[in-house]
This record gives sequence, structure tokens and C-alpha cells, in this order.
Amino acid sequence: MISLHDINKTYPGAVPLHVLKDINMHIDRGEFVSIMGASGSGKSTLLNILGILDSYDSGEYILDGIEIKNLSENRAAELRNRLIGFVFQSFNLIGYKTALENVALPLFYQGVSRRKRNALAMEQLERMGLADRATHHPGELSGGQKQRVAIARALVTKPSIILADEPTGALDSHTSREVMQLFRELNNEGMTTLIVTHDPAVGEATDRIIRIVDGRIDGGNV
Repeated sequence: MISLHDINKTYPGAVPLHVLKDINMHIDRGEFVSIMGASGSGKSTLLNILGILDSYDSGEYILDGIEIKNLSENRAAELRNRLIGFVFQSFNLIGYKTALENVALPLFYQGVSRRKRNALAMEQLERMGLADRATHHPGELSGGQKQRVAIARALVTKPSIILADEPTGALDSHTSREVMQLFRELNNEGMTTLIVTHDPAVGEATDRIIRIVDGRIDGGNV
């Protein structure tokens, strides 16, 4: 599903910052994996590369059989929208849109008709137990409800993989456990799930932990 071979990434500047160093990593379809590391370890840069949000300098990245390299922005956006569902710590919901409209938004970019995208969005909200919040705006939702809306939005395009960046970082411990249980249920249904976190409890809730230290995978190839 995901294969990285000798990935390097350096940010230029007066003092160039070598963020990722010879990253080798393989994730099979249907795995439930966490990437753990301290702040500044390179885990978010790695997630951005996996999500086709950032480029890499050297190496090879294969996603679902497709080499991710030197893509046009249109091609990168097409692959992101088709293959990847994103979940963020800050939810990234649009405040003036309802929960239903937020969930339906990726389908708008795919050119799906309003009636169909609203029907598909409502299916996901029902799955998250939020059908009664469909017409509410983010400001009217709790943190846990916002994150479930964000997960519904990530799932609405039926992606091959979910990439979650600190998805419990803005939640209390009880709600964090609920969200992780939701990811577990999705994974049990076959969804490949990759979570970036610094929280040991989140890491322990996944099936495999990949640790990144100073831009390198701890322990070598994984």
C-alpha cells in the first residue's frame, strides 16, 4: 500500500535543515499504524509527503502502486482526493458551513451533484452517530463531534487510506479513547489507517508503532 525507499528531505535556508534522512518504510493494505516522535523529529513532514502535500528530494515513494514523484499540482490533487482521507488535530472544518456541507465538500471538488453528495454525506454522519447534528455549524458542536465530522469528511470519498495528524491532540482523554475506538472499527472494516502522534496511549492503541528520531526511523527499516 505504502512503500518508501531512502526518502530524504531538506529545507533550504542559510543553514539547510535535513529533516528526513534515508527513510525506509512499508505499510501493507489494511494495517493500523502509528508514527511516533517528539516535536521536530520529522513526523509531520513525513505525513505531508505521504499525503502528497509536500515533495521529497531523493528516494522513491510508491502509493497504491503509483510512483509519487514530480507530479503536477492537478495530478497530485486528483490522487489526494481519490486515495487519501485526511484527519487533522484542529479539525479544519469551515465555520460557516453546516456539518453536512463540511462532509460533502470533497465530493463537490469531484464534481458530484448536490443531491448525491448530500446523500453520501448524510450516510457518513449517520455512521458517526451525528445525523441529528447535520444542520449544526462547527461552533455548535463539541470537540468530539467536530472530530467525528472530520472523520466523516475523510471517509466520504471512500479513500484507500486514512492519514490522521494528531487526531486526539485537541480532545480530552475520554473523547480521545472514543475517537481511537472509531479508528479501530474503521480498520477492522479494512481501512488502512496511519496516525501521527506524540501520545503513547494513541500509539499503543494501534497495531504497530514506527518511531522517528531526529529524522530517522528508529530501528532501521520497517
